[in-house]
Amino acid sequence: MKNQKLDIKKWTYDRIKKEEINRYLQPGGKDFIEDGLILKKLKEAKPDSGLVKDILAKSLAIKTLSLEETAILLKVEDNDLLSLMAETAFKIKKKVYDNRIVTFAPLYLGNFCVNDCLYCGFKNSNKNSKRKVLSKYEIESDIKVLAGQIGHKRLIVVYGEHPFNDVDYIEDSIKTIYSVKEKTKNGFGQIRRVNVNAPPFEIADLRRLHQVGIGTYQVFQETYHHDTYRKLHPQDTIKGDYSWRLYCMHRAYQAGIDDVGIGALFGLYDWKFEVMGLVAHAHELENKFGIGPHTISFPRLEPADNSPYAQNSKYQVSDDDFKKLITVIRLAVPYTGLIITARETAKMRRKSLQLGVTQTDASSRIGIGGYSQATQTQSSNRQQFLLGDTRSLDEVIREFSEKGFITSFCTAGYRCGRTGKCIMDLLRSGEEGKFCKLNAILTFREWLDDFASTQTKQISQKVIEQEIEQVRERMPNIFQKFIAAYNKIKAGQRDIYF
Repeated sequence: MKNQKLDIKKWTYDRIKKEEINRYLQPGGKDFIEDGLILKKLKEAKPDSGLVKDILAKSLAIKTLSLEETAILLKVEDNDLLSLMAETAFKIKKKVYDNRIVTFAPLYLGNFCVNDCLYCGFKNSNKNSKRKVLSKYEIESDIKVLAGQIGHKRLIVVYGEHPFNDVDYIEDSIKTIYSVKEKTKNGFGQIRRVNVNAPPFEIADLRRLHQVGIGTYQVFQETYHHDTYRKLHPQDTIKGDYSWRLYCMHRAYQAGIDDVGIGALFGLYDWKFEVMGLVAHAHELENKFGIGPHTISFPRLEPADNSPYAQNSKYQVSDDDFKKLITVIRLAVPYTGLIITARETAKMRRKSLQLGVTQTDASSRIGIGGYSQATQTQSSNRQQFLLGDTRSLDEVIREFSEKGFITSFCTAGYRCGRTGKCIMDLLRSGEEGKFCKLNAILTFREWLDDFASTQTKQISQKVIEQEIEQVRERMPNIFQKFIAAYNKIKAGQRDIYF
């Protein structure tokens, strides 16, 4: 045990490569998040009707808003203007992403962690936590449920920062996930896109993850406010280094990963400041690499085992403010995918659909090994936090269909090279939505025939018919080729895409 502790200490010490931070820093060693500037812009922002409408017109043109423009929207209190902002946010979502919602499942592979974040149930000092890392066999067992019984095609795979979850383990686990093919009544279930929520890595390790085929590389800054970050993340831990985390996406791009996801944990500091931090992060990536974040996440702080801060933070975000921050993020970074997770209640997730959200999870079990254990019971000492919505994928999809949304299981863009700069250009122009509509219909038909309950299949048929008619009207030149592919799916062929 003593040697194990010494090894962990050395592993921790060796993780941060200062030269991979310093190359990006501004003169004087400053990073691109200027707390004083953000607070000044928030204080000085004075919204009026004409100015807000001009800003909304810019958003509708799919142009990233400035920090000044974002601050103005954050300060809007007039109910009519707030309604107009929400309506515009939904129009942008429809323009860029059409009528689809993408679904995925979270898969936690390990909850050992060398960090000690005050708000997290996985923190190293939480002796109440039941620690585990999944073996190859256990990963396969979970995937057989996720892909073979539920029908998921995308995952966000979550790893703690610990030698047990190092780059070797992550590489092997991704290979294992992609290798599983579970027989279904019409073919086989398989995960086609493995997105990763992992700690910041050095460039060499990120190149390995790129080569093994990760999808989006997702790292949340948690809070962009420097003083708050320092208070919540002990300085003798890896996560205590603000800049190592902040510049992880720079390293990812340099390693060849061109789809990245950023986020903040709302409830750690003032929510308006965090929105401004996210927008500043998007600006930095656009300016340096010409590619903004593929996704932005905005989870709210939830109760966590043996973590009083999570229950007592004075920065908890109300439901009204939460809806407003989703709206402003959609308006400020109009091309990006917005992810809302099962941390939120079913009621809040319903409301978010009208504000521009594009992705959500379902059938989520975030206890380690929770899918193969086939239990919906939540256990606080086995989870990072407690979920607010534990509905099945079938239930969630049925509700989407009742509201006129089509569920997409498409992963074609990533396998066809529509990533990075290419996807940014297609999203801004609205062209990606055309590919997405075709592939959403094909993958939805596939899922309905393989996994849906009779009730969900019946309710969803109307959505399928509406979408097909829109393809006929909007894309007549490709309609015959599309309908031929659709009929092949109905006949039992799988994984056909444009």
